[in-house]
Amino acid sequence: MKVIGSIGRKKKLMTRNVKELFDLSGRTAIVTGGSRGIGKEMAEGLAEAGASLMLCARRQEWLDETVSEFTGRGFNVAGMVCDVAAPADVQAVVDETVAKFGSVDILVNNAGISWGAMPEEMPLEKWQKVLDVNLTGCFLFAQACGREMLKRNNGSIINIASIAGLTSSANGPFYAGYVASKSGLIGLTRELAASWGRRGIRVNAIAPGFFHSRLADAVIDIYERSIQENNVIPRVGNEGELKGVAVFLASDASSYITGQTISVDGGMTV
Repeated sequence: MKVIGSIGRKKKLMTRNVKELFDLSGRTAIVTGGSRGIGKEMAEGLAEAGASLMLCARRQEWLDETVSEFTGRGFNVAGMVCDVAAPADVQAVVDETVAKFGSVDILVNNAGISWGAMPEEMPLEKWQKVLDVNLTGCFLFAQACGREMLKRNNGSIINIASIAGLTSSANGPFYAGYVASKSGLIGLTRELAASWGRRGIRVNAIAPGFFHSRLADAVIDIYERSIQENNVIPRVGNEGELKGVAVFLASDASSYITGQTISVDGGMTV
């Protein structure tokens, strides 16, 4: 009987076509740092796949602009100003998301900052701020959303790490706090996946390479020629090339994947 049941479940899964596997209709996603750059791009992809959105950002003017744009495109979207390193702000976002949309099904932990300096010159307050936002902020949001997801034994958390968490260069850029935070986030991804996997929550990470954004452009200006000369795919990432992996990890198309970090870097880390 157990064998028959197993075969039955496999057949049931096999009857779902690809469009159904990637469909996010009826699900709600919180995207931190979702008003600009790669956060906005990934939020757009989730909405195009059918998800409702709660966008978080530090600045009201950026948030209002993106919420207005997305609403005009027919997306079901709301926004809240939030300091991801402030537990009260984080809980307020989660509470409002549940009140407005009924659930939290997807979390994209994207908000991040950086500070460049040689290690011997790194101001402690800058180191701490980067860790507070990039690592502690991700934990706080995962914790608050995880509590909601555990009520239904279902959810997908996507942490936006970086190839900086996987590799470094003697030629720089030099940003010890950022690298430490992204390495820590990859470790946190594995630990949360192990902690919650048997309770229905999947946790994965995306490690982008170089993509144009307000945070990355200063570094790209310095290193774009090197990227063109040395990368397996010899260019900076294009707009839209993070959408697919975000939707994949949020959806049932990745239902047997957890604790993994997917590098989207044109082969930089091969």
